[in-house]
Amino acid sequence: MPIYLPESTELIGSTPPDGTIEPLLDSLTPRQIVAELDKYVISQAQAKRAVAVALRNRMRRQKLPPDLAEEVAPKNILMIGPTGVGKTEIARRLARLAQSPFIKVEASKFTEVGYVGRDVESMVRDLVGLAVEMVREERLVEVRVKARRDAEERLLDLLLPPLPPSVRDNDPGPAREQHQRTRERLRAQLAEGRLDEREVEVDVPQKGFPSFEVISGSSIEEIDINIKDMLPNLFQGRSRKRRVKVPEALDHLVQEEEQKLVDSESVGTAAVERVEQAGIIFIDEIDKITGREGGQGPDVSREGVQRDILPIVEGTTVNTKHGTVRTDHILFIAAGAFHVASPADLIPELQGRFPIRVELDSLETGDFVRILTEPRGSLVKQYMALLATEGITLTFKPDAVDRVAEFATLVNERSENIGARRLHTVMEKLLDEISFNAPELDEKTIVIDAAYVDRMLADIVNDEDLSRYIL
Repeated sequence: MPIYLPESTELIGSTPPDGTIEPLLDSLTPRQIVAELDKYVISQAQAKRAVAVALRNRMRRQKLPPDLAEEVAPKNILMIGPTGVGKTEIARRLARLAQSPFIKVEASKFTEVGYVGRDVESMVRDLVGLAVEMVREERLVEVRVKARRDAEERLLDLLLPPLPPSVRDNDPGPAREQHQRTRERLRAQLAEGRLDEREVEVDVPQKGFPSFEVISGSSIEEIDINIKDMLPNLFQGRSRKRRVKVPEALDHLVQEEEQKLVDSESVGTAAVERVEQAGIIFIDEIDKITGREGGQGPDVSREGVQRDILPIVEGTTVNTKHGTVRTDHILFIAAGAFHVASPADLIPELQGRFPIRVELDSLETGDFVRILTEPRGSLVKQYMALLATEGITLTFKPDAVDRVAEFATLVNERSENIGARRLHTVMEKLLDEISFNAPELDEKTIVIDAAYVDRMLADIVNDEDLSRYIL
């Protein structure tokens, strides 16, 4: 049975709490990629196989000769299934596994009806912005040790100013040695935290930003103009002196040194390359922009959005403030419920750009049981860990988990089916009283059984009108 697993705070590529280390991406076979996705999305085998092959093909392409690699198009994927079954989660986890720039956009936001001022190229610009932050963070990690060392030297200069030239020239030997011994004592005291209460004077940039009045009949969200680049003198050199304690001064100096060591231009160049070679764009609700030719009103608008999206999926060049970006090899994953429309209602050209189609199944009670208990960051484990911070030992009996799953299924059937997302609202209501009173409870061991679940949820679930508003 397919299972949508709630998102964990754990980042793939880092060391998980259990101490295991994720394997290098280049060494992952499609089967191993599926196994990594299985930690968060159980079953939905067809969808996971599709994205695993797409990711592996991307790695294969990078090993081809440049002339042949240029001809290999990405295997774009169309996911079909109801909400809350794992479409977005599969794509997001795949991006984290590949350490690829990833962005999710709602296709309906680009329609002319109900949304103004957003063009389809903005998805690429936003993706580049995310890639820039990814690359910058990586570069900051690389220079962090040197930045801190240089910052400490600057801080020592503030604590013990260098010898004046007149002293160095007249008495270079003893004076310099004495100054150096004092500096090393301060360095040791700094490392031990004995200088934390001392204050030093540092230059702090002003956070104020000049105000501009823009008169326009449309949104300026996508105006790709960097005002700081156009008017550099307006934004540079604005700082003021502040007396702060040594730890705060050190943090400030470390940030300054990090920025000095990281070249913004090279970051932008690397980010653009990463987007072109490894970017993933997830277009959700693509079924909401389906429209038939010859129609009027909203259908015309939706078909127009499809035709605007088509060049980007086919491969075009988008201007960004970090340079031009080719979209030829960006992986596009589209998704939609297709309750009313069908994939055949998309314009033929766009259909042809999503050669892989996979269907995801709806969730059942048994699926909810596994969602609550099996994954690393399951909801049950999350609540147990949260309440453990209050000294409370929370235990869920199997019959309690079964009842929660049954109630979630029942509410989905009676109202709108939102899949596994329903579990979040049900669990919050179930543990509301315990969470509120946790700091004041004398009894630190709490067992949740089926009777407790019935007492907290049965009346609400059985009252359809009430459950519609609460659950």
